[in-house]
Amino acid sequence: MPELPEVETVRADLVLALKNKKIVGLEILSEKSAQPSAEFLLKNLPGCSFLGAERLGKLLIFPLSKKLYLLVHLRMTGQLIYLDRSGLKGGGHSDHGRSQKFSAVNLPNNHTRIILKLSGGANLYFNDLRKFGFLRLVDQEGLLLAKKSFGVEPLTKEFSVAYLKKILAGKKQKIKPFLLNQKFIAGLGNIYVDESLFVAKIRPDRSADSLSELEIKNLHQAIQKIIKKAIQLRGTTFSNYLDSRGQKGNFSSQLQVYGRGGKNCLVCGKKISKIKLFGRGSHFCEHCQK
Repeated sequence: MPELPEVETVRADLVLALKNKKIVGLEILSEKSAQPSAEFLLKNLPGCSFLGAERLGKLLIFPLSKKLYLLVHLRMTGQLIYLDRSGLKGGGHSDHGRSQKFSAVNLPNNHTRIILKLSGGANLYFNDLRKFGFLRLVDQEGLLLAKKSFGVEPLTKEFSVAYLKKILAGKKQKIKPFLLNQKFIAGLGNIYVDESLFVAKIRPDRSADSLSELEIKNLHQAIQKIIKKAIQLRGTTFSNYLDSRGQKGNFSSQLQVYGRGGKNCLVCGKKISKIKLFGRGSHFCEHCQK
């Protein structure tokens, strides 16, 4: 479930907390979560220091010493939570600048897959209910290879109306599955595509190449508006998402269609519909979206 806003929230929390922290120990509770192998991580991760925290789409990228990179993908149910000896998370401050004790989850728990033990007594916990996420250690070549599978970021200058028009041209695929394809736009997922299409007044089952120039412009603006707002509100908690402080995202209160199937549309009052597209539940208003 974590999409661009959730992953960016985790990155922003961790960048200062992890800076110059050395990995002094590693506990792998699920070998499936360790790539390319648990043995490789156990051999090469200890002794490395964090140099920063970056993100591409939904992928977290941690540059390390020794010219290595730790790639973390949360997939559907992943969590990356930082906890130090005093119980502070993600740099140790709440949104109001006051320290806050950890209370959202007990760590480690039944879903903890990997524990990074850090200098100074801190731990970084990778939790993953469904075990779809991973920690992958790569070199420069591996990083470049990973980056090739991602398209442009929705809040960059490369994501222009012209770019959106270009990638939509001639695409017979339905617009929602198309927007979920990370090779074109990096970071969009089920929640924010539903919300963006609602704001742009476009049905999710429209053919991608059927959008008019005005609709493409509206969709471009809607995507950027929704993503910016979701980042400001630290993402959406719909099921089990927690940021690196163990806190829930606040964009949940802003959802207009996602997860609201059968409820009244907040704009027109008609019932919100839910259909399956590309195996994903899709929410929209048949009256507001055409």
